[in-house]
Amino acid sequence: MDAILLQIMNGLDKGGAYALIALGLTLVFGTLGVVNFAHGALFMLGAFCAVAMNKFLSYETVVVDPTQLTPWGSPLEIRTPYVQALLGDWGKFLIDYSVPVSILLAIPVMLIISLIMERGLIRFFYKRPHADQILVTFGLAIILQEIVKQFFGANPIPQTAPSAVSGSLAITSAISYPYWRIVYFLFSLGVVAAVMAFLRFTTFGMVVRAGTQDRETVGLLGINIQRRFTIVFGLAGVVAGLAGLMYTPIVPPDYHMGMDFLVLSFVVVVVGGMGSLPGAVLAGFLLGILQSFASMNEVKSILPGIDQIIIYLVAVVILLVRPRGLMGRKGIMES
Repeated sequence: MDAILLQIMNGLDKGGAYALIALGLTLVFGTLGVVNFAHGALFMLGAFCAVAMNKFLSYETVVVDPTQLTPWGSPLEIRTPYVQALLGDWGKFLIDYSVPVSILLAIPVMLIISLIMERGLIRFFYKRPHADQILVTFGLAIILQEIVKQFFGANPIPQTAPSAVSGSLAITSAISYPYWRIVYFLFSLGVVAAVMAFLRFTTFGMVVRAGTQDRETVGLLGINIQRRFTIVFGLAGVVAGLAGLMYTPIVPPDYHMGMDFLVLSFVVVVVGGMGSLPGAVLAGFLLGILQSFASMNEVKSILPGIDQIIIYLVAVVILLVRPRGLMGRKGIMES
């Protein structure tokens, strides 16, 4: 039972990442009809917002103290982060909490990048075939990867969780679980709930949902539905960026991490049902848990490599039984 509980919890935080990326993908596809293969790159850019913030806060001032010597006899260099030197304990607090603090950087940065992507490129492909959309957004993702690689290098850059949540919680007498993974799971639930509430209970969200169903009629009412769809694209980018940012203490970010999550997240979208936000969230957590169980040594000893293909096997079975996915709507991706 301890092993089962541990795998469920492992699956929930990974499923949270899948659900948040799939949520953004579904938002974009459901409103704009665009298959956005650059969405994983937004996840990666969000992670590097955390890296950039950490580097900025950790930038050091160096003072040479001639009264203290190193073992080699040279004057000792005392290195102190500028933020700590200026703000004292508050500076130490900001450095320790650099990952959550970087949310303040990531939200405007991801919003601006997403709006530039949509206005500068993707809007020209709204009425083009999905194959064209995939090719151009995949190319954009590669360009963004290479830009990040040029600035930050190719190696993973570890990020630490705040000291208050850096340890583990004793779940039972036999197992413990990292606090930050619990934080990430709760964070993913909070973001999903906020997005769902925004679309369901605000006037803006109601107009967007109406425009998704009948864009022409909404336009005849004098509403600029395209502008609202553009804002939704920006919202989807912010969600992906925050998902990547908060995931950095779990998996050290590198320039390729977005592509690693993107392929699996597209499978999540298809399994949940194209255009269905609840379906994307449900499938994200479901497939995350299944992948976690498939990674157990007991399972891999019987079926070697099953952890690498379990999501695709489940996708095939579900789509054979329910071609529209778990909660897919009629007419989506159908000729």
